[in-house]
Formats: sequence, C-alpha cells, structure tokens
Amino acid sequence: MVGKYRHTVDPKGRLFVPAKLREELGESFYVTLGLEHCLSVYTEAGWQAIVDKYNALPLSQARKMRFLFANAAKCEPDKQGRFLIPTELREYASLRDEVTFLGQAGHAEIWDSATYDALEAETLTPEYMASVMEELDF
Repeated sequence: MVGKYRHTVDPKGRLFVPAKLREELGESFYVTLGLEHCLSVYTEAGWQAIVDKYNALPLSQARKMRFLFANAAKCEPDKQGRFLIPTELREYASLRDEVTFLGQAGHAEIWDSATYDALEAETLTPEYMASVMEELDF
C-alpha cells in the first residue's frame, strides 16, 4: 500500500476507504491503535500474521500486547466504501473532521490531518530523509 489520501469523517464516525486502497484492503480489515496517536489498518492476512506472532509469545510477553487486541475493530465497508471507526479509536487518534490515510507497504495508517501535516513538516527535509535512509541502510 502506498500513497496519501485525504477524506472526511462524517458526523456518525464513518470514513471512506480511499478507492486506491479498497482492493488491497479487501472486503474486511482490522483497525487498531497505531504509534504516535494514529490508527493502523491491516488486511485480513496482515492481521492474521499479528495474531500468529502473538500466539507464539510466552504468556508473560503476550500480556504486553493486550491493548492492541482490546482496541481492535473488524471493519466491513458498506456499498459506498464507508466504514465506522469506533469512538474509542477516533478519540485515541484525535480524528475529528479531515483525516489522512497513508499507505505503509503492508498496512495503512489513519491520521488526523493537522497532526500528520505537522509531523510531515518536521520530518520532510533532505537532512532527515538522508539520516533515516542511512540508519536503515538504504
């Protein structure tokens, strides 16, 4: 998944899946807490990979991930391509009106647009990009 897409959350908490991501996300997908107060969106297969990894952990380690599953929602878009984001997830990510979907290779993220714009303004510099690419051996 790649790209950046802007959409609006309607008064009922529904959001359109960007047309370019609909096919990749499939008929149903999972939305849960993401890092930096965004939401992470996983395909069925991507979510199953997380579940499998979780199930392989010793119980003492698995407990550390309970927040991820407790706050996850299985979403099935309606015929118009809208899905409901549960109130708790909207509050966690401060989603009010305009949101930004980001393709992130194997998953997507949903950000409050103002929050994402501020992060991008801070990090979208040649120096920052060069340091990240060097750190990751690109």
